[in-house]
Amino acid sequence: MPPKGITRGRILAAAVDHADEHGLGALTMRRLGEVLGVEAMSLYNHVANKDELLDGMVDLVFAEIVVPTELDDWQEAMRQRATSVRDALARHRWAIGLMASRSSPGSATLRQHDAVLGVLRRAGFSVPLAAHAFAALDSYLYGFALQEAGLPFETGEQTADLAREIMDGFEPDQYPHLTELTVEHVLQPGYDFGEEFAFGLDLLLDGLARALGRD
Repeated sequence: MPPKGITRGRILAAAVDHADEHGLGALTMRRLGEVLGVEAMSLYNHVANKDELLDGMVDLVFAEIVVPTELDDWQEAMRQRATSVRDALARHRWAIGLMASRSSPGSATLRQHDAVLGVLRRAGFSVPLAAHAFAALDSYLYGFALQEAGLPFETGEQTADLAREIMDGFEPDQYPHLTELTVEHVLQPGYDFGEEFAFGLDLLLDGLARALGRD
C-alpha cells in the first residue's frame, strides 16, 4: 500500500527541486526516497522507472511555459513563448538536453506543441513551413539556453572582468578583431550577453515572415 501523503505529483515536484539544486546526475530513486522520507521502492507505486520519472519532470517544465493562443499575433505569440522557454530553462538547466528527447511526452508537452503549431497554421503557414518554423525556433531556443548555461559569467561586471583577464594574455594586434569586439562592445557600459537573445530571435522571426510571404 502506498505511503500516506505520497503522490505522483509530489514525487515529480521533489525530483524537479532536487535536480534544480544538485543537478540531474545527483538524482536517484534512492535519494528521492530519502528526500520524501520513504523507501525508494515505494516510489515505484507512482512512477514505473527512472525514465517515467524524467518524462514527468520534463512535462512539469513544459507546464511552466506560456501556451500561445489563437488570439495572439503569430510573431508576438512566438516571441512570448520563446521568452517563457528561456526563463523556464534558466530555472531548470538540467532540462535543456531533455526537452526534445522524451519518447513518452506528457499532456503539458503535447498541449504546448499543439498550440505552437496551431498559431502557425492559423497565421497561414503550410504544414511543411510550420514544421520548418517549429524546428528552427526550438533549435535556437535550446541552443541559446545551452550556451547561456555554459557561460563562465552571469553579470556584466563578471563578463568585463573575464574579458580583461583574457586580453591580458595577448597583445592587442595579435587578435585584432577580438580586441575590437571586446573594447567596443563587451566592455561598454550596460553590456549584457542576454540581449543577444532578442536580437537573434527577431532575425529568425523576420526570416520566417518572409518565408511565409513566399509560401
